[in-house]
Amino acid sequence: MENPLLLFPQLNISASKDKSYYKVMKSTIKEEPHQASKPGAKQKRNRLSLLLQKSEFHEGDHLGKPGSLTKAASVSPEEAVKWGESFDKLLSEKAGLDAFTKFLKTEFSEENIEFWIACEDYKKSKTAHELLPKAKTIYETFIQKDAPKEVNLDFQTKEVTSQNIEQPIITTFDAAQNTVYRLMEQDSYPRFLRSDPYLNLVKGRNPSRPTLRRRSRSFTVSDFQGVRPDFTVW
Repeated sequence: MENPLLLFPQLNISASKDKSYYKVMKSTIKEEPHQASKPGAKQKRNRLSLLLQKSEFHEGDHLGKPGSLTKAASVSPEEAVKWGESFDKLLSEKAGLDAFTKFLKTEFSEENIEFWIACEDYKKSKTAHELLPKAKTIYETFIQKDAPKEVNLDFQTKEVTSQNIEQPIITTFDAAQNTVYRLMEQDSYPRFLRSDPYLNLVKGRNPSRPTLRRRSRSFTVSDFQGVRPDFTVW
């Protein structure tokens, strides 16, 4: 029987071309990802910087949650102890003010300290032209009825403040600010001093890493059938 390749030589040529084409394509496919897998040093540094920024951002997310007030490295136990001397002492220090603000966020009452801070900034205005826009913003944000961050004021204080808002002066919000200050001093401040996050700061513990607790559940007799105890996990 004659060789089929002799009868159909085009088959051999076609097969040879296909093999050559496949080899060329295979080597090209291997080279392209190899070249792409070698980013320059600048690209590597950019990726590393992005990863570090993401890590720092996620660490900051935990600061506003219950159980953490501020980074332990930024507040010494001695400084935290001084916050307990008086409410004024707490608010006079930036770290103390920040810690107390975060605590109020856990109680959903941060509008009180935000109003107090806004009033402090208002009283630093140097010209009369600065007073009117600031006064209007404070009034619409914290005082008027159904304001987005309305603070708890008695009727008389709110009425007096509302009447003075058209021609504001440096002392326009003094009565309202003092009312909110006393409210925080008598109500929120004592709870802050008793809170676990503050006590952790006083004791020098890291508040951003709470102690892990093992979850437990109720067991029944059937849970232990056919189970051999393994004490190595403890």
